Amino acid sequence: MNRTPFQALACPLDGEPLQLEGGTWRCASNHSFDVAKQGYVNLLPVQQKRSTDPGDSKAMVAARQRFLAAGDYAPIAKALSQAVMRHCEQAETYSCLDAGCGEGYYLRQLSQYMTESQALSLMGLDISKWAVQSAAKQDDKRAPISRWVVGSNAQLPVQSATLDSVLCMFGFPVHSEFARVLKTGGQLLQVEAGPEHLRELRKIIYPTLKPAREKAPDVPEGFVHRASEQIRYAISLEGADVICDLLTMTPHLYRASAEGRERAANLEQLTLTIDAQLIVWERV
Repeated sequence: MNRTPFQALACPLDGEPLQLEGGTWRCASNHSFDVAKQGYVNLLPVQQKRSTDPGDSKAMVAARQRFLAAGDYAPIAKALSQAVMRHCEQAETYSCLDAGCGEGYYLRQLSQYMTESQALSLMGLDISKWAVQSAAKQDDKRAPISRWVVGSNAQLPVQSATLDSVLCMFGFPVHSEFARVLKTGGQLLQVEAGPEHLRELRKIIYPTLKPAREKAPDVPEGFVHRASEQIRYAISLEGADVICDLLTMTPHLYRASAEGRERAANLEQLTLTIDAQLIVWERV
């Protein structure tokens, strides 16, 4: 398998290129960042944190890992991987960042879809240390599929114009940063929840639902629209634990009232609509 973890990291303190020396990443100003024993590096300085433990909690990450492992979001991963494959045909070594990688599900799926001959240079970044730890633990230390990094989309620790693509999966896009790190002709593949996504669950946990409104996305500065694809299908969940995992891994857990969470906790079976929009933007 021709996979090379991403090398073009930048110091989060001064933006200078980082070089890996043994188990430490170091810039010319001698700022240093040690690789953790699990195989990831923390490039999120204290001054960039808005809380002591930003991002998804340990419980949210564990719930997402269990849920995604069951394959209910596999059609989304397949559509994403196919879009990347269409773009990487011309690149000798294709570099890709998952900005908000969680526990690494989409990068692992992408790596499996790619042909053996395609050289990949992958990086997974998340602001949650629990998510990055989980991703790194699942990697083969002898031949890791990705560089796993704790960092922020607001200030990506990546050298400018070094990436062929950026993935943003149900995350928090910072288009100015994505534009900075992408090469000209590079692509941003953004997956967002559609109006019907998890509608059946939302009807249970919220008193009322706002009317769904279809709205064309605004074109981010520095990009042009290349393609859009709707991914809509139904899944059936069996068992309170599985339904709880789905709710726990989403922002709906904290937005729902106590009564709504209790109604969800009493469910043993639930049929759900999965509705996602894949949007491909090209850096110009």
